[in-house]
Amino acid sequence: MSSSTPTSFLLPAHGWDEHWESTFNTVAGHAAGAVPARVLRTERGLCEVITDRGPARVGLRPAQHTGSGTGPTTGDWIAVLPATDTAAAMLEAVLPRRTALARAGADGNPRGQLLAANVDTVLIAVSLAAPVRRARTERLLALAWESGARPVVALTQADTHPDPQAAREELASVALGVDVLLTSAPTGEGITELRAVLEGTIVLLGASGVGKSMLGNRLLGTDLLATGPVRAVGGKGRHTTAWRELRPLPGGGVLLDTPGLRSIGLTGADEGVSHTFADLEDLAAQCRFSDCRHHTEPGCAVLAAIANGTLQARRLESYRKLQRETAWMASRTDARARAERTGDAKTLTKHLRAGCRGRERPR
Repeated sequence: MSSSTPTSFLLPAHGWDEHWESTFNTVAGHAAGAVPARVLRTERGLCEVITDRGPARVGLRPAQHTGSGTGPTTGDWIAVLPATDTAAAMLEAVLPRRTALARAGADGNPRGQLLAANVDTVLIAVSLAAPVRRARTERLLALAWESGARPVVALTQADTHPDPQAAREELASVALGVDVLLTSAPTGEGITELRAVLEGTIVLLGASGVGKSMLGNRLLGTDLLATGPVRAVGGKGRHTTAWRELRPLPGGGVLLDTPGLRSIGLTGADEGVSHTFADLEDLAAQCRFSDCRHHTEPGCAVLAAIANGTLQARRLESYRKLQRETAWMASRTDARARAERTGDAKTLTKHLRAGCRGRERPR
């Protein structure tokens, strides 16, 4: 492990602070020779990390493999047992995460897919080069709030829109309590303002072709992230980011670029939906009946807001859809937990019976 960068700057440049030092001492202080590291990107069976001595490749034991549910992901802080003359560097432990950004698996797996760990800001890129999909933005906002990080919306390719300010106001009406900024990577518009509201570890989220990597390069101050052309039909792009990886920002903080997300399934926690639709839930609290479903009930404050134009019917439908999805995923999680508990009980019973048969006296 070697680096031209002074060792005292490597870990702090990637987000190391007193909190992580204290956590590392608590979790891994017993492991002789263990050193802290942050995961830059993961592959099957190993991960690339940064330590105080530079980059390294760290092996994983079978139970720690990425996708196992207990393995590391990009952004994790870990304890590493350094390489020796006879053994490769190995993962000792993953430090407890402060935040975790995850989406439901495409196969409906309630455990979902962990996208990034220990993120402070979720930078949601929305392109103005194509019609804005408000429901998709609401879904991304729910995903961001659910992670425990703070979302920020960057409207990219603002130079291609005939009235970008009107588009910003439209998105601001669904991104409540969130900074919504107009940006253009080619012209540099909004980049200074965007840098001012970003902090800590920042993850870039958005569909392919929305200009995520171009925006990331502007923030990095150099072309480190691969970019590609956007197809003329539909304004869609191809994946140019093949994996998730961390890069320090010149003014402080860390940037994590991600491949474009085609599917954005929620994992079953409803905090993100509640935060995203805080305006609607505030109205629901004013309904005459506490169990109002906002269909035909008298005294429904939500329906009254739709009737007078202060709430869009589309927003209520989006809220209902995400509520149904999180409820379904929560039920899947509960069912899986019950099945695992049942399976554990059956295995224990099987072992006990086998033990009893082994202790039977021969006749």
